[in-house]
Amino acid sequence: MKYRLEDFHYDLPKELIAQYPLKERDACRLMVIDRKHNEITHHKFVGLLDFLKPKDCLVLNNTQVFPARLFGQKDRTGAQVEVFLLRNLEGNLWEVLVNPARKVRIGNKIVFDDDLICDVVDNTLSGGRIVEFSSNGNIYHILDKIGKVPLPPYIKRNPEEIDKEYYQTVYAQKPGAVAAPTAGLHFTNKLLEKIKQDGVNIAQITLHIGLGTFRPVQVDDVSRHRMDSEYYEVEPESARLINQTKEIGGSIFAVGTTTVRVLETLADNHGHIRPARGWTDKFIYPPYDFKIIHRLITNFHLPGSTLLMLVSAFSSLDIIKKAYNEAINKKYQFYSYGDAMLII
Repeated sequence: MKYRLEDFHYDLPKELIAQYPLKERDACRLMVIDRKHNEITHHKFVGLLDFLKPKDCLVLNNTQVFPARLFGQKDRTGAQVEVFLLRNLEGNLWEVLVNPARKVRIGNKIVFDDDLICDVVDNTLSGGRIVEFSSNGNIYHILDKIGKVPLPPYIKRNPEEIDKEYYQTVYAQKPGAVAAPTAGLHFTNKLLEKIKQDGVNIAQITLHIGLGTFRPVQVDDVSRHRMDSEYYEVEPESARLINQTKEIGGSIFAVGTTTVRVLETLADNHGHIRPARGWTDKFIYPPYDFKIIHRLITNFHLPGSTLLMLVSAFSSLDIIKKAYNEAINKKYQFYSYGDAMLII
């Protein structure tokens, strides 16, 4: 069956788009979809403990969001320029978006402060720029001082101090993402410790989320959409834990669509994965035969998004539509700072 973009549309009242995080991360609501029995139940996020068993494995994406939005001036004119860092290509070369784009040309130099400047060295096919940074020190340390948290556009406010903490998972380790793996925002250190104490293994992978994950699908036939490539890493210990869980009959709980994409990128025909690092443009949409994961923890996603297509492939489009309608009727909060869903 071929799916059209309109199949993944739904109407969401604006007041259900969460604008701020909850003070207690794991106090959010958790909708549980039971695919086998076609049932939907409602819980708190800490109720996740009731669905995890001792031989299961929880897989987290430990990417760290860095303050990717910078504001500087062109060195000759003093004109204000916004630079949004997308990804590090190699060394000091970065792919970025600039605003206003029409005024930023190859050869321009942009000054951010005494410790950081960049030269515009090329254009990209998507309308961005390639820039080369010069810095006095580690660029990520400088960004922590002068960069702004890259909140998504549906959060209609400027970044605040609270976002530095809450738009980041408690287990974030490796800087490189321009958006948070939002399903992981609900976990606390206390909850993760309780999960470990219950005998559940925890494996970590890395996928540095770029804007391509959220790029709008612009083709009616969704199978023709192409994802941007994003960098991933899976260490040997994580691959071992995941494969061991499969061999002893445990369930793999993937936290977030980004985790799913990495695991399915590396899946072999026997449902195992190998340690690896590289780039993936894996796009999962229905129908899809999942080889690794058994359970999915996720948030509520934008209409027509590739993330909504992935969760529809894991469950079914019909039950996801039913679940989203019920979430709207019960006033769930949506998107990055919103409530969570568990599909079993």
